Amino acid sequence: MTHDHQAEAETRIRSAMQQLLAGSVPDGLKCDVKSLCTLAGVPRATLYRTYPHLKAEFDRQRTAAQEAGQHPDPRLAQIERLKAEVATLRERLSRKNTELDALKEFQVTALSRLAAQHNEIIRLRMDLESTPQAEVRVFPTR
Repeated sequence: MTHDHQAEAETRIRSAMQQLLAGSVPDGLKCDVKSLCTLAGVPRATLYRTYPHLKAEFDRQRTAAQEAGQHPDPRLAQIERLKAEVATLRERLSRKNTELDALKEFQVTALSRLAAQHNEIIRLRMDLESTPQAEVRVFPTR
């Protein structure tokens, strides 16, 4: 490689690094070394052999951006956001299921009490009808 060719390749690699780290990742690519080489038009072997300092710089900047909470690859940020949303929804579903179980238990208890009260009313009416001289006023049934 001539010096001019190397300088041109290094410029293309740096430009591709800036593009990927800025979050402008073209469709079908990721924020990784393979995509860096594809965007720069440089074979990966050349990047590893001739420009290891650029690869190391790219890896360092990408790691620093991720640790700072920035995601150069918008798809990775979307995946993280969706994972958090799924966790929130699962927690919400768990709370709703617990609430539903409590309401079902309340329903069973309420129906049981209503049935017991109905049986008590029927028993009291039968007792009233069987007592000949009851001093209880009978209300008309509906």
